[in-house]
Amino acid sequence: MATIKVDVVNTEESIFSGYARFISLPGELGELGILPGHTPLITRIRPGSVHIEDENGHEQFVFVSGGILEVQPGTVTVLADTAIRCAELDEVKAEHARKCAEETLRNTNSNIEYATAQAELAYATAKLAAIAQLRCRRQRR
Repeated sequence: MATIKVDVVNTEESIFSGYARFISLPGELGELGILPGHTPLITRIRPGSVHIEDENGHEQFVFVSGGILEVQPGTVTVLADTAIRCAELDEVKAEHARKCAEETLRNTNSNIEYATAQAELAYATAKLAAIAQLRCRRQRR
């Protein structure tokens, strides 16, 4: 089966580097699926889970807070603001962050605080969705 080189990096380290059969991730305008031979593109990505089916058929999940996706012939690069292996996400911390952001949204009078709280809420909600997705996949096995 054909594969494509995939690199998922954040500002500090490489989170995944290898060959994959398929990659899906949250693009700015919706979910993107990338197969070998995909048309070249560059786009922004939203917070969410990057799903990688590696060359051996194993699934890898990486949470990204946003960033840039670049697809070139034979190579996919995800340049993430923050990238964390989904297995390393802390559900309790993410739930606490979500509640704090919701509280701030209810109690702020400042447009700047409101916008910041909205971004924090989106980030925490995306983390919780990634954790739930990973839990669901584990239960199916």
